[in-house]
Amino acid sequence: MKVSYYPGCSLHATGKEYDQSMKAVSRALGIEIKEVDDWSCCGASSAHSTNFDLSIALPARNLIAAQKDALDVMVPCAACFNRFKMAEHHLKADDKLKTKIEDVIGGKYQPNFAIRNPVDIIYNDIGIEALKGKTKKDLGGLKPVSYYGCLLLRPPEVCEFDDYENPYMMDKILTAIGADVKNWSYKTDCCGGSLAISKTKIVVDMCDKLMSAAREAGANCVVTACPLCMANLDMRPSRKLRLPVFYFTELISLAMDLPEAKDTFKSHIFDPQPLLKQLRLI
Repeated sequence: MKVSYYPGCSLHATGKEYDQSMKAVSRALGIEIKEVDDWSCCGASSAHSTNFDLSIALPARNLIAAQKDALDVMVPCAACFNRFKMAEHHLKADDKLKTKIEDVIGGKYQPNFAIRNPVDIIYNDIGIEALKGKTKKDLGGLKPVSYYGCLLLRPPEVCEFDDYENPYMMDKILTAIGADVKNWSYKTDCCGGSLAISKTKIVVDMCDKLMSAAREAGANCVVTACPLCMANLDMRPSRKLRLPVFYFTELISLAMDLPEAKDTFKSHIFDPQPLLKQLRLI
């Protein structure tokens, strides 16, 4: 299958390991990706907390840029995915706003594609059985909890992604590649997002709560699909509570024994390599 690809700012900076593993996994699974031409920041956090029109115009500019390819747009970053879906929701519901935003951008919004996250694409389009067939390395001993966070799921009527009370797609993906996924009640709790700079103590407390819950569930790592969650959980928890944190694509890459599989782990703040070496996965 072929999709447009919107990496967003995080995947070219703090989340570069997500971008690298996403591209490697896409090649291995037969997902041809074409980066949206001349994409720009979606405005996550900074725009929608200050100016509503700007919060719609920034993602709308990228949606209009993606129209010419008429391909579903794969948006790995949960924050970007949320802003794209929010813009789509408001533009479809409000003709007056749509006209105003089109005048600002200088282009017509005529959507001919779906906005999708790679968790959805791998689960629904590639399929669990195909993923199992590509797995070459047993991830036995790896005991993750799946952490979806807020932005992929809420508000549910906008995001339309998985079961917003008890999401399962990432759990099933990780199970398919051999991981012993642990169930827990904090899949969709907030990590504090971009408050990490302005309200650091609050975010540390939130991340400590998540790490404590993951440990109580019997996990030895946390898996996410959000660069904001990754940054907070990788950096903010108290040292005694920390667990390795992975992007779900990093573990798929490892399970498929791709040449790039080991490269991304060096970019983590809390080094996951000791755990992986202990389990003889690298």
